[in-house]
Amino acid sequence: MKKGDFFWLAGLAAFVVILVVPANREIFVKFITEHAYLGGFIKFFILATMGELLAIRIVTSDWDIPKGLPYRAFVWGFLGIVIVLIFNVFAAGIAGALANGFLPGGNSKFAFAFFVSFTMNLSFAPTMMAFHRITDTFIDLKYENKGGKVTLSDVVKRIDWDSFVSFVLVKTIPIFWIPAHTITFLLPPEYRVLWAAFLSIALGAILAFAKKKKQAA
Repeated sequence: MKKGDFFWLAGLAAFVVILVVPANREIFVKFITEHAYLGGFIKFFILATMGELLAIRIVTSDWDIPKGLPYRAFVWGFLGIVIVLIFNVFAAGIAGALANGFLPGGNSKFAFAFFVSFTMNLSFAPTMMAFHRITDTFIDLKYENKGGKVTLSDVVKRIDWDSFVSFVLVKTIPIFWIPAHTITFLLPPEYRVLWAAFLSIALGAILAFAKKKKQAA
């Protein structure tokens, strides 16, 4: 193991301690209940960025800091805010659809969790993923051009849309995201966004292994 491995694991352990120790958990739940958007920003700012660093570690076998890391982390934080809102919108919508008989399942917690995950991942998720791919590519090009002008056309041409559609959308959504977010919405509301942030670490690892396998091939 490298020194960076210990720092990364220590950061992850800090979040686990928050959830395991009752006193810390109580403070955490109170904070994210009173400051939901800020809590969403912080969770994704830290955990999703850790997932991105882990992905680089897997692909390169080293802890390389990507250029523009603060900007990438800020984008993750912004997505954390959006996810707080989206989780509530889809949860309320599906609960209403079940209550009014527009979906089967009635009061079933599993039906609620599955339909929220299913509808959210087939509608909102592709847009969010494409947005994130665009912002990451913009940051990459901005540093490659040493701060020079980067147009939307430049960004769109740079993105590997075939891989985005064939792997990220067609494979990760039904195989990973729908089952994973079904579990998310079986959790109490105060833990859903945090769990989603942890899932971003898992996805980072999955994408990294897929990229490494493709490079080896």
